[in-house]
Amino acid sequence: MSSLSAKYLLCAPLAAQVAYSLAYQEDYSRAFCCLNILIICGLKGLIHVFWSVYNNMLWVSRTLRINPKGVDFKQIDHEWHWDNYILLQAILATMICYMSPPLMMINSTILLAIPLWNTKGLIALLVLHVTFSEPLYYFLHRYVHRKNYLFTNYHSFHHSSPVPNPMTANNATLLESLLLCVVAGVPLIGSCLLGVGSVSLIYGYAIMFDFLRCLGHCNVEIFSHKLFETLPILRYLIYTPTYHSLHHQDMETNFCLFMPIFDVLGNTLNPNSWELQKKIRLAAGEKKRVPEFVFLAHGVDVMSVMHAPFVFRSFGSIPYTMRFFLLPMWPVTFMVMLGMWVRSKTFLFTFYALRNHLCQTWAVPRLGFHYFLPFAKQGINNHIEAAILRADKLGVKVISLAALNKNEALNGGGTLFVNKHPDLRVRVVHGNTLTAAVILNGVPKDVKEVFLIGATSKLGRAIALYLCRRGVRVLMLTLSVERFEKIQKEAPSEFQKYLVQVTKYNSAQHCKSWAPAGTHFHQFVVPPILKFRRNCTYDELAAMRLPKDVQGLGTCEYTMDRGVVHACHAGGLVHMLEGWEHHEVGAIDVDRIDLVWEAAMRHGLSSVSSLTD
Repeated sequence: MSSLSAKYLLCAPLAAQVAYSLAYQEDYSRAFCCLNILIICGLKGLIHVFWSVYNNMLWVSRTLRINPKGVDFKQIDHEWHWDNYILLQAILATMICYMSPPLMMINSTILLAIPLWNTKGLIALLVLHVTFSEPLYYFLHRYVHRKNYLFTNYHSFHHSSPVPNPMTANNATLLESLLLCVVAGVPLIGSCLLGVGSVSLIYGYAIMFDFLRCLGHCNVEIFSHKLFETLPILRYLIYTPTYHSLHHQDMETNFCLFMPIFDVLGNTLNPNSWELQKKIRLAAGEKKRVPEFVFLAHGVDVMSVMHAPFVFRSFGSIPYTMRFFLLPMWPVTFMVMLGMWVRSKTFLFTFYALRNHLCQTWAVPRLGFHYFLPFAKQGINNHIEAAILRADKLGVKVISLAALNKNEALNGGGTLFVNKHPDLRVRVVHGNTLTAAVILNGVPKDVKEVFLIGATSKLGRAIALYLCRRGVRVLMLTLSVERFEKIQKEAPSEFQKYLVQVTKYNSAQHCKSWAPAGTHFHQFVVPPILKFRRNCTYDELAAMRLPKDVQGLGTCEYTMDRGVVHACHAGGLVHMLEGWEHHEVGAIDVDRIDLVWEAAMRHGLSSVSSLTD
């Protein structure tokens, strides 16, 4: 079991105590205490997840982003255990309950007898927060920054995240987390000890504390500048994401917990705090940097949709595999997808930078099975067309179509849109030329005979024509004589003899590629074949590894490894980097396969094959 899930076993004793008390004990005080600790910790975790979802919904928040850079794999790994702070709070709360009988008694009394609401408790909590938590955090925070030893060994860990985001909020060392527990715990415990506690106070403050921490570390400016111009006093009572982001840029300013008034009193207020906030808000309607390359993706199935970076960031940063924790979320995701069905536009999925070129992935709100519904064909093409026209209007140089978005039966590999809009400035690319090149460069040079399945498909045709020119005998599995002869006639007359039609799988029994032990399967047809033979090896679908200088990439493309994209995605990138002016749609130009491959190698892309793993 990975550390990602194993650490949650620390909560198992709490759950066991609840079950045991309810089953065998008459006194439910401990069970009630443990149950509330579990619920509060769960809610605190959800707060971080929901803030992260909003922060990463780029189609909603991109115009209000404070730091335009993306969160990469390095930062995600650095913040992988951000939730340790929540587990620490659960452990401390349990220790207090069990190790101190008086507090246990108070805790039981509070949880079983206190009212749902107590106004006096709210007042007491606010007083304790303002007079204790805020100044204590401010002075400790400033002190740590000004003592090199403390900063280097205990606080630099938090500041090593280059792009603040909700998960950064509680990504800290053990000492910092312990101090934060004191800052957050004293007002709550103090109010309860004064006898003015309430259920809403316990839950509300515990959740609101983390809510405000996430707000400050969010990379999206959510407050309108007009709010602070109308009520200037609010500037000193609540910080903004921009305000706290300045602390990560200029670490000698803006030390407060939530209230900037303490920075004013301590003379550590960054003079640009509200001017920058206003500038970001006013710039929301201005034209942003236009991406030069767009990859138009689509969903595969309901479960894989949850692999999106705006759902579970950590899960999205590793290759997609089916996980049991996703199952309870299937109904919610399905309802969201139904909502996406009625959307009229694609949405911005993710982005990264490649040698100063801004690259984005847009997604059509459709799943794989939609593409095989006859009545959905027109609607899907309308979505793709709208995305192409939008990219053309923005000034995008290349838009590359993913998988089913370029299905031959759907739109002729993109020819439908190019023919309908002959004046397009954006280049429409299916990227399959590089896909063919990846497959062909994985075939050993000394091969004399191959058995080709999917032989009359777009890729199958190109592979057959290319190999026959090398003098390789290609057994093309197809029942259609017409389609076979059409492809055969495309080959130079002296090489047509190398193309042979076969209609049954057993026709390959004398072929040297008849899957003896050690055979490697090169795959290019969706869905890929099952890996059922242990004595053979199987490629994933054709893919390429991006150059190491890619910036801001923090999402794995479906089942691909980190930094690896499908070959058609890479094909669009090569098209953009080379500045080619032609559309790459319809049938693959066999004469360009080597040209595209050489260009990909020249730009630092590399082939991914299990043969070299």
